[in-house]
Amino acid sequence: MSVLAEFSIAPLGCGESVSEYVARATKIVQSSGLGHELHAMGTIIEADTFEQAMAVIGQCYQAVAADCNRVSVTIKIDARKGRVGGLAGKVARVKERLGR
Repeated sequence: MSVLAEFSIAPLGCGESVSEYVARATKIVQSSGLGHELHAMGTIIEADTFEQAMAVIGQCYQAVAADCNRVSVTIKIDARKGRVGGLAGKVARVKERLGR
């Protein structure tokens, strides 16, 4: 199974810049060993199970919430049985259709 989880975590009331908090979460994602992509509005991880993806997102939440009174979390999940490599494969198939 391939579980793609796109998520963003943002502290509220902790100033305008959130890069310090994004860096905290990114370190956790990197150390998880999961495939991942950081983009301007969030992060996508690829896990083998829903529980594995949620565990990493939960750790990221805890790291951000450690010194923030309010945290906003948005999560989008795409789980597909019988598929692996969804993180790169989905983008590659679209690029193929575009002739790239």
